[in-house]
Amino acid sequence: MAATQTPRREYRHFIFDNRRWDHFEHRPGDIFVCTPPKCGTTWMQTIVATLLFHDREMPGPVMEVAPWLDARFTPLDVVLERLAAQQHRRAIKTHTPADGIPWYPTGSYIVVGRDGRDAFMSFLNHLRNMRPDAVALLIESAIAEGIELGPPPALGDDHEYFAEWLTDGTMFHHIATFWERRDEPNILFVHYNDMKADLEGEMRRVAGFLDIDVPEERWPELVEDCSFASMKARGDAEIGPFERLFVGGAQTFFHKGTNGRWHDVLGADELAAYERRAAELLPTAARDWLSGR
Repeated sequence: MAATQTPRREYRHFIFDNRRWDHFEHRPGDIFVCTPPKCGTTWMQTIVATLLFHDREMPGPVMEVAPWLDARFTPLDVVLERLAAQQHRRAIKTHTPADGIPWYPTGSYIVVGRDGRDAFMSFLNHLRNMRPDAVALLIESAIAEGIELGPPPALGDDHEYFAEWLTDGTMFHHIATFWERRDEPNILFVHYNDMKADLEGEMRRVAGFLDIDVPEERWPELVEDCSFASMKARGDAEIGPFERLFVGGAQTFFHKGTNGRWHDVLGADELAAYERRAAELLPTAARDWLSGR
């Protein structure tokens, strides 16, 4: 079935490009994991893939089974060929807001959110640990493709980069675009805090949303496979080739998985600015949900 939304807004960056969706061929039942960066994306990819293959061995690393379609670091034809060859129900990751991806009535959209201050702290660590050689190649190819690049982020200073991050407002915008669709039957919102507090409960909720029937005796093993410790231990071998982009591979990518580190970094003025910016870009209910209130 055709997407219900065209044309789409363009989101182009040296790391990702949503024009790649123009070449995607949807199948009914496709699952889309839709998150802002560092809000539990890989965690949810792992949960979805684990549920899909609860009764048999997964046919490859999670990030190949459930690829990031927008990502420029894997050639588009490779991703499309991989998806076309899959005979099972498919899962696709995206960091693109809802106004930049197709919306299929026969697709399932899982949106994962996290307190923006926690996501910021994790994202800062994420960017600081990207391999300079990989970043240089991505920037070079982005320029060749006509992708406009802004000034480099101020990653050397926590506070300067937080101000840039707030001004950009990408995370709030992302959640806002999906929040507009919250009453549609094919979208599920999952919060990072709830995954930490009750992983099994949230996995069961995802399974119910996706109509995946898991035998009771399988649940303990599946939940353990989706724990932070298990994902970090299995990272480079079974989750994805993190060493391609990150110094230290999976050990760096799966940093701490904790919340609240911003309390020791952000000052009162910065926290007030955060609240003002969230209020500008998000309706009250979405803002409360994102903050875990």
